[in-house]
Amino acid sequence: MANPDVIVVAVDFEPGSERALELGKELAAKLGCELVLVHVYQLPIYTYPGLEPTALPGLQTEITGAAQRALDQLATKHGVQRAILREGDPSAEIVATIEELHPKLTVLGTHGRRGLTHLFLGSVAERVVRRSVLPVVTVRSEAR
Repeated sequence: MANPDVIVVAVDFEPGSERALELGKELAAKLGCELVLVHVYQLPIYTYPGLEPTALPGLQTEITGAAQRALDQLATKHGVQRAILREGDPSAEIVATIEELHPKLTVLGTHGRRGLTHLFLGSVAERVVRRSVLPVVTVRSEAR
């Protein structure tokens, strides 16, 4: 069952998520909902023949700290009380957040890529829309 009091906005600090955040704030105000931000980061993993895939020592702590600070600053700037930081595959973690919070709706930005760029880079927004059982609104980074 959907939580009628929550709207989730997935942010990646790019123009599309800034536009998604603005829409999320507007909808939350009109619908009387709490706005919750979620940001997902991935650690770069290095692998070489004969070595297990690994992150550089200390890198996880630095990246996690930087991501948390950036998310906290964004939340404070926009007056958002709750911000969730997750590590892993962005689409999977956003869907997991949706499944945990059962928001009324989720808003996320999209780059609006097409053709080969879309084929090679994929689309987090598209995967979230396809996998979420609750409503998802996508916002393009800029008008074409």
